[in-house]
Parts: sequence; structure tokens; C-alpha cells
Amino acid sequence: MRTPGRAAARLLARGWWWLLDYRYAAWWQLHGLLFRADPSPYLQAPRGNRPVLLIPGVYENWQFMHRIARRLHEAGYPVHVVKPLGYNRGELGRMAALVAGYLQEADLREVTIVAHSKGGLVGKRAMILPASAGRIRHMVAVNTPFSGSVYARLFLVPSIRAFSPRDRSLRALAADLSVNHRITSVYSAFDPHIPGGSHLPGARNIRLEAAGHFRVLDDARLPGILLRVLAGPAAPD
Repeated sequence: MRTPGRAAARLLARGWWWLLDYRYAAWWQLHGLLFRADPSPYLQAPRGNRPVLLIPGVYENWQFMHRIARRLHEAGYPVHVVKPLGYNRGELGRMAALVAGYLQEADLREVTIVAHSKGGLVGKRAMILPASAGRIRHMVAVNTPFSGSVYARLFLVPSIRAFSPRDRSLRALAADLSVNHRITSVYSAFDPHIPGGSHLPGARNIRLEAAGHFRVLDDARLPGILLRVLAGPAAPD
């Protein structure tokens, strides 16, 4: 049985983790506004290495995942971003169509998507679309609300309310299990934005003993997971 003291300590700890998480997010949002980086240098990599496509979460641009881009590029992989996604505030289907269009225009194949939060939903939708399905090898989704978040119902903003477990588009995407075996879902032990967690049926699920929705992007274990997925064989269809 939990004592009141332990419950209070746990609540305080979670509040502190939440504060650190938002501090991390605020820093990288501000960094992206003040220091506009050019993603084109990340396209240069040794010939034959599998391409990576970054898809950030809602209200995040690609620079929110700048450290991941740099780490993967240093490991020899070409890293692509879809600039028209902007801050990824659009409807899920429209964002996935932008991803599909980029893959076609750049003629990319054997792509591994690395996505954060909503980016994982966009990535899964792109894995299903006929225009891009055959171009995507695998996706690593970090803290993605595959089953939605109960908190989304508290918001009136459509871009957040779309994460409600009752949303039709989200429910339809969750019901489609056809590509789940080609997804690795990585998620925090405590995610203040997704209390239900990011476990995805049929996928490879990796639970990190970490706290936060955003700070997990800087977790020391994440690059190793990404590199193992990139070096490993594709999952059979």
C-alpha cells in the first residue's frame, strides 16, 4: 500500500520531470527560431548507405531533431527532411501526402523514417499510402500516440484534438496492423503527454527507463537503437 508520503514524493518527482521536459522543448523551439540551419549538408553521405527521413512532432520543425540528424550523418547516413511539413500542424493525411511526394520527387527507396510523436502517425500513414508504401523500409517512432491521448479531448485546437482516442482518422490508423511489424516504437517509462503509453501491437516495442515526452530525443540509448535498426535486415512483408 502506498503511503501519503510516497505518493506526494512521486507526484513531486513527476512534476519536476515535466518541468525539465518543457524546458528542453522550449530550448529547442527557441534554438530553431533563432538559428535557422540548412539541412542540405546532411544529404551528403557515402554511396549505398540507406537514407533516413526525419518527421518531427506537432509544433516542431525538423531542427527539433537536429541532434539526431547530426548523429546519424556522422555515422554515414544521408538524412532527409520534408521542409513543406513546417511545424507539422496539418491534418494527418495531408502531412503523409507531403512525405509521399518528397519520397517520389527525391526517388528515395529503402528509407528508414525516424519520427517523434505525431511524426510517427504521419510516418505510419505514409507507410500505407500506395504512393510511398514501397519506398519505406522501416520506421522508428519515438513517443508516438498510436492510440491517442486522453488529454487531447481537453483542447479545442484541431491540431491537438486530433490525438483524441475518439478521433476517426486516428482509430482507423490504429486498426490497420499491416505495417506494424516494420515499426519500432520507442517510448519513455513516464510520458506526461501520453499517459496510456506508446506500445504498438505487432511492432518491436522498446521501453526506456526515462521520463518525458521531448527529452527522450536526447536519451543516450536512442542513437544506438537507431543505428541497429539501420544496420539490420528489413522485416519481411
